[in-house]
Amino acid sequence: MAVSASPIRPVDETLSSRPSDAALHPTVSITPSEPVKRLGIGWRWWFSESVHLPVGNRIEFRFQGSRHLLALYNEGARKSGETSIDGLCSSKLRGSEHRLTFVPAGRAYREWHETASSAQVTFLYFDPAALHKSDDGAAGLAPRIYFEDPLVWETASKLKKAIESAETNCAPYLEALCGVLAHELSRSDHDVVREPAAVSRGGLAGWQKRVVVEYVEGHLGEQVCLLKLAELVRLSVHHFCRAFKKSFGIPAYQYQVQRRMEFAKLRLADRAVSITDIALSLGYAQTSSFSSAFRKATGWTPTDYRREFE
Repeated sequence: MAVSASPIRPVDETLSSRPSDAALHPTVSITPSEPVKRLGIGWRWWFSESVHLPVGNRIEFRFQGSRHLLALYNEGARKSGETSIDGLCSSKLRGSEHRLTFVPAGRAYREWHETASSAQVTFLYFDPAALHKSDDGAAGLAPRIYFEDPLVWETASKLKKAIESAETNCAPYLEALCGVLAHELSRSDHDVVREPAAVSRGGLAGWQKRVVVEYVEGHLGEQVCLLKLAELVRLSVHHFCRAFKKSFGIPAYQYQVQRRMEFAKLRLADRAVSITDIALSLGYAQTSSFSSAFRKATGWTPTDYRREFE
């Protein structure tokens, strides 16, 4: 797989007792590369890269290497796109601001965006040895797509800024931040794996609800089967259906329909988008089928609902 080297600012070697080899390792391949602005700098086991994406372009990321990758989505949104890591279900979630994606060393990562606005992504590359240096057992971290964790976000952002500052006297601070980030990644990973599934209440755990909501939102144009949702949260279909209704108050199928209709309402407010296009974007082959479903859910036809915005 082809990889591209990013523009690299000179690294102040006084930050480290040994030369940084971060720039010698593969970085995320970005296609097309022409409209994208990239700036990177490395320190010891760590390499930080800021990537700026222009609006209205289809941009693709690819990565697979010997280093871990943590992506921070600083700003922007995509009109369409998909994010995938080997071994995980892909995500088509549009809103990514302040979310993170973690790609363990050796895993293949692919992501494409059709940007709805200019966007900025930070890639943090780091050697697994950087996590082995902590005592948190962070070396075996699982891949995760578009997750939210304020503590991981805050620590990774501080580390990015510290690396980019390249100050000669900040090595102790960088060492401390690296240790904290390793700890927070391990803690976040353990929270997902070990959080009790709210057995006493019979509902879904917090991480399970987040996974289901994100998957449904990213696949509004598809009829998502219950088996797929159950697999995502590691439950049988029977237990998933019961736990979902306990958590959300309605069956999973009804929730999917509800979210599709809410999305349709937002699109109907934009008169530049035809009702046929809205129907197709939500997976309806016929406009009449969409109209029937919308009326059943809201009591309005799509045309009547749109007139309310005139």
